[in-house]
Amino acid sequence: MSIQVKQLTKVYGQQKAVDGISFEVNKGDILGFLGPNGAGKSTTMKIATGYLPPSEGEVIVNGFDIVKESKKARAIIGYLPEHNPLYLDMFVHEYLAFIASLHQIKGEKRKQRIAEMIRLCGLTREQNKKISSLSKGYRQRVGLAQALLHDPEVLILDEPTTGLDPNQLAEIRGLIKQISKDKTVILSTHIMQEVKALCNRVVIINQGRIVANDSVAHLTSGVKQVLYVELSKPVDLKAISEIKDFQFKDLGAGKYQVTSKVNKYIRERFFKLASERNWVILEMQLIEQDLEQIFYDLTNQQSNVGDL
Repeated sequence: MSIQVKQLTKVYGQQKAVDGISFEVNKGDILGFLGPNGAGKSTTMKIATGYLPPSEGEVIVNGFDIVKESKKARAIIGYLPEHNPLYLDMFVHEYLAFIASLHQIKGEKRKQRIAEMIRLCGLTREQNKKISSLSKGYRQRVGLAQALLHDPEVLILDEPTTGLDPNQLAEIRGLIKQISKDKTVILSTHIMQEVKALCNRVVIINQGRIVANDSVAHLTSGVKQVLYVELSKPVDLKAISEIKDFQFKDLGAGKYQVTSKVNKYIRERFFKLASERNWVILEMQLIEQDLEQIFYDLTNQQSNVGDL
């Protein structure tokens, strides 16, 4: 087990930014840690990396308690914060050498690791440039390089693609996918495309609490099927409410959104129902439900009150 989060809580004044959450991440997993802005993602990441103390609970990284054995735990974590804390007045190679010295990487190994990170992160042409002159995408590459320089077993990335253009997004996604093959990765984001492209597991947090913890495949396979239906005239909703398998939302003028409690063959079953009741169907369309819809449903069940 690479990471275990147990009953983690963080309180600021009267507000719980993180409220008793628990989850585990295994080696080789890329976990998407999702939530709307202010859900508690960054707070959790900061606690998991030792930058913030928890109010309650614990985080265990490869057997090391992040509070009680902080130095050992942090030595095997690579961390890219949401706001990439680079020294803009330093050159890329100079900055990576500085990070290597902080990790006490010396001699030939230091040269090899810096060269490898420059190659891996696509920084060969930029290594002698000042960080202040780099684009947002290349600054993120430098951030990834520093997070990977000491060859950590666990990689924690907090909103790594925020503010990138489409080309930069594709490049950073490819880089994360490449480097994650032999590491444990937690990717904090509110962008569903990131999860679809990179993650095999997902934890969704809302108002400091976990509302989903599952594989991406299993989470999406359980989505309810939804139909958009237009009938020739409105039907008796009282009669409809007696049908146990379906839930109807009246859109007006004979139009309905139909949800099935039984996640199979909704079109066939509704067509049979309409035939039995002599309803004339003008249009019937299956509405695709995906991870974005799941995220929306789970994070809008309660009104957002904001958090840290």
